[in-house]
Amino acid sequence: MRKFLIGLFLLTVVTSVNAQPPVGSKAPDISLPNGKGEIVKLSSLKGKVVLLDFWASWCGPCRQNNRKMTSLYKQYKDKGLEVFAVSIDGNKNAWANAVQQDKTDWLQVIDVKAERGNELTQTWNLQYIPSTFLIDKEGTILAVGPQKDELEKWLKRLL
Repeated sequence: MRKFLIGLFLLTVVTSVNAQPPVGSKAPDISLPNGKGEIVKLSSLKGKVVLLDFWASWCGPCRQNNRKMTSLYKQYKDKGLEVFAVSIDGNKNAWANAVQQDKTDWLQVIDVKAERGNELTQTWNLQYIPSTFLIDKEGTILAVGPQKDELEKWLKRLL
């Protein structure tokens, strides 16, 4: 029984160390280059409601998500919504082509090292993509993985 309890304790510790930033916590900052090579920080968007979206050009569900987000973004961008899309592509050209094909008008940054796992993927504990986080104007995480309907309810409430 004692070994079981010790094992359970260790599992809890490991799980909590590797957990995504929880709802109600401050979003860890991200600082990455955009398509022009300029560094863009997530924290620079304080004062806006932000949908943080981790994706990649080779991810079919991510590309579908981009297309679904287009109308919602157009509807709310002038009211204070910003999408901060973080690509974990290892290939900048594939990423740039996907951004152009999907006609995404929102902020796009890339971390070419994230595809193999790095500090960014560990900090956000990315287990799959797309992974999204809704962040309020103060930088607090409000929702993890909101679907379009839930996201729209949040946006109506916040904006």
